[in-house]
Amino acid sequence: MASIKKYTGRLFALEVLGFLVALLFLIPFYFVIVNSLKTFPELAANTAKLPKALFFGNYTKVWTIMNFPKAFFNSLFITVLSNIGLVVISSMAAYRMVRKASKFNNLVFLAFVAAMVIPFQSIMIPLVRVASQVGLMDSKLGLIACYFGFGVSLNVFLYHGFIKSIPLEIEESAKVDGSSPYGVFWKIVFPLLKPMSITIVILNSLWIWNDYLLPSLVLGNPELRTIPLATFSFFGQYTKQWDLALAGLTLSVLPIVIFFLFLQKHIVEGITAGSVKG
Repeated sequence: MASIKKYTGRLFALEVLGFLVALLFLIPFYFVIVNSLKTFPELAANTAKLPKALFFGNYTKVWTIMNFPKAFFNSLFITVLSNIGLVVISSMAAYRMVRKASKFNNLVFLAFVAAMVIPFQSIMIPLVRVASQVGLMDSKLGLIACYFGFGVSLNVFLYHGFIKSIPLEIEESAKVDGSSPYGVFWKIVFPLLKPMSITIVILNSLWIWNDYLLPSLVLGNPELRTIPLATFSFFGQYTKQWDLALAGLTLSVLPIVIFFLFLQKHIVEGITAGSVKG
């Protein structure tokens, strides 16, 4: 019979510490949600106090001022297509570099790794000039193409290391059965990349959904504004509408939180499946 560990004071102290740390991380969410349900005078009087009455007028105003359905669709369109393109391009590129190792492929991989350390601020002006010359400005597809360029380096790096852990014998067996190189990748290798693909989708989604700087450089048309750009409209030179801004921030964060909670289940399943050795 397996021995049962005693509930010690040390374990209790660790649980209390973990609870306090979790509470500390939840404090910003408290301030955002609570103050989004206050009128501006009540918010200015005391930001930490609970609202006297739940005021949902901020959300109705934000929905109209931000044109939230339009901004939500723009952010969703850009995030989804960017993720699809980055996963496909990066996984295929990394697979080629790993399975067809050569000096040229190693040099290309080093170029991808080197590109990860280049700060975005140093290439903002050249980016705008090149994007305007090739017709990428004021276009959602142009912004997606920019995300391809900036996101592929990290994604290739992550896929490159994961593909090395996949046994080559699995692919050789598929080739013996008459599968084409594309068939081997899409039917054998790509499904095995599920844990890493989900991780990459989460990282890319958090980055692209919340990105403000790159869309502000590429998208000038108000009809193309993403949620971060629309939220920034509440901050002017002389006025800051914190009550509306916090309501807009709550609406903008809610979809990505739901997305993460939904995908968390698939992360656990993918890691469990990937840990089984055949």
